Amino acid sequence: MDMDGVLVHEEHLVPGADVFVSELRESGIGFMVLTNNSIYTPRDLRARLKRSGLDIPEESIWTSALATARFLKEQRPGGSAYVVGESGLTTALHGIGYVLTDRDPDYVVLGETRTYSFEAITRAIRLVESGARFIATNPDEKGPSREGSLPATGAVAALIERATGRAPYYVGKPNPLMMRSALRTLGAHSESTVMIGDRMDTDVRSGLEAGLETLLVLSGISGRQTAELFPYRPTKVLDSVADLVGRTGDPFGDQGAEEAQHV
Repeated sequence: MDMDGVLVHEEHLVPGADVFVSELRESGIGFMVLTNNSIYTPRDLRARLKRSGLDIPEESIWTSALATARFLKEQRPGGSAYVVGESGLTTALHGIGYVLTDRDPDYVVLGETRTYSFEAITRAIRLVESGARFIATNPDEKGPSREGSLPATGAVAALIERATGRAPYYVGKPNPLMMRSALRTLGAHSESTVMIGDRMDTDVRSGLEAGLETLLVLSGISGRQTAELFPYRPTKVLDSVADLVGRTGDPFGDQGAEEAQHV
């Protein structure tokens, strides 16, 4: 399941999300909380969720930074990267044995940060021009804040792409690669797994392309009318995860879908 818009809004719990998660645990249903945000480590996110009233273990949190690190480990083990991002991304790359450097790196890896530096972006541009492969954790163009929208990874990636003529490879949602890496971490199979999200363009699309049944909740970004604009549809639409309380073993009810064993 996605995190923001599904379980929490910024620092506030989505009503009923705590009861839903408790029921998953009591029923022995494995789950993974996903986020495209690469700023924080799973430990940071666990602390944030706990302040909101949700106790989610670190091993049940999967970020675009972790998915990116796994991808790079499989592609080029023991490589090097120039990183524009925060501790969530640098910690994940250190964890796979990568060397972080600004001298002839194998990759330029762009992630989320609240302090994009013109100097760092310029360095990234020059390294990509010199032959470094360009990776971005996620394609989100903007993110929310109390003051309004903030430029996010996708917007800065577009700047670097325009300057270099080289497009990045995005690892996070809607790339089904992130979903598949989360499935492997969870030890689950797509046929018995459901994706719950609040965005049609990332959550539902990535779930669909990874072969999962999908649930769109209206507690976040996409509304019923917005959902109808897309050429694909979720398996089911709910107001929030609170509607799943008492139905975690059969979230599709009269639609006759197979019993979901993982979320």
